[in-house]
Formats: sequence, C-alpha cells, structure tokens
Amino acid sequence: MTAPAQPPAEHVDRVLCVLAHPDDVDFGSAGTVATWTDAGTEVVYCLVTDGDAGGFDDTPREQMGPLRRAEQTAAAAHVGVTQLHWLGYPDGRVEQTLDLRRDIARVIRQVRPDRVLTTSPERMWDRVGASHPDHMTVGEATLRAVYPDARNPFAFPELLADEGLEAWTVSEVWLSASPRAQHAVDVTDTAERKFAALGSHVTQVAHQPEGQLREFVGGWMRQTARTHGLPDGRLAEAFHIVHTA
Repeated sequence: MTAPAQPPAEHVDRVLCVLAHPDDVDFGSAGTVATWTDAGTEVVYCLVTDGDAGGFDDTPREQMGPLRRAEQTAAAAHVGVTQLHWLGYPDGRVEQTLDLRRDIARVIRQVRPDRVLTTSPERMWDRVGASHPDHMTVGEATLRAVYPDARNPFAFPELLADEGLEAWTVSEVWLSASPRAQHAVDVTDTAERKFAALGSHVTQVAHQPEGQLREFVGGWMRQTARTHGLPDGRLAEAFHIVHTA
C-alpha cells in the first residue's frame, strides 16, 4: 500500500469530524478518534442529519431523530468527545448545495480545526454499502467547505459580516471509506471503546445477534491491518490523507 507522500502531523490540537449520520464516525473512525483524544487532541463532531430514516423496527419516525441524537452523544462520550454540532438535514436526501457548504464552513470557522475527518466522495465499488449517497455528498461538500470556503474571507461573506466568523485554513483532511486509503491507524488498544460506541446505537444494531457486530467489524479491522502491513492480530482503521494548506 502506497504511503502518503507527506505524512500526517504527529499531533494536532483540534479535529472536526463531519459525517452524514449518527454512527458513521463510530463504524469507520471511532478507534482513531480515541487515539487522538487520548493524546490530548480536542475532537468535535458535526452530524449533517439526525439519522431519522434509520432503524429496523416500527419506532415512529418523529421519535427516531431524537433517539439517534442521544445515541450518538452517548457513543461520543466513550471515545472522549463531548461537543457535537447538528445541521438537521433530512436523512437520505442530502444534496450538494451551497447551503450545505455554507453550513459546514460555518462549523469549520467556529471550531477552527487543524484536521478535518470526513467520508470519501468516491464510490467504493467493492463495498458499495460504504458509499451511501449521503456519505459521498457530505464528503464532497466538506472538501469544498475546507477549500475554498472556510479559508476564503470573501466566500459566504455573511459568515464574517453577520456572525463574526473569521476565515480559517484546515491543514489536513482525512477521508474514511476511501478506495485510495494510504494510511492506517493501529486501533488495537482503543477497539473496546469503539465497540462500546457502536453498542450505543441501539436503534441501529440491536436487531443483530449478540456478537455478530463485533465479529463483523473486528474482522474488517483485522483485514485493514493486514492490508496495510501491520503485524498479525492488530486492528486498524484506514484513511486517505489529503494535505490542503
């Protein structure tokens, strides 16, 4: 596997994770997030939707969004994250709009992260489930918000004029679920917290037989570790790192 031409920063002060749905960050990146918070990095989540189109039972739709917000808040706590932003877009219907770019750029300027984590805008043809349309749309909108919107003081001038949000340059973007992943994070020591975070999403995982989720996700992480040359028995999450500064 080809390594990034420029390695990621060894430590950053602040990370913003921008994902489409509650649980997206936990399936793909919660082990990595835990390594960052353990190292003293502040991590903030931004969820574009409330996940109100998810679930596997007859829970009334008007209850699903609040339930999933609560589940994601509980999941975040397992990996050291306490600040969450919610944009309130409709689950399953996220489109590439200027409003979405502006709303993500607003959060970037509020949080002022050194690194942004989001989903890849590229489709994974060998694992199509990772390429939900909302995932790809949010990944592309986030990249557009990182460059040029958040750093350009003349983009969405109302953010500065009306809200006092100064332009901000993000140095790195980490893309999860990417067909171009070239960097793996060993998450063996934080995997239990990742599983605890996943278990918080009761509306999404409670229908599975006990142990099935752990077996599936654990196998996925073991394969990722092997693909990226980690020793046998290790667990990893993989990303495509893009340097933007």
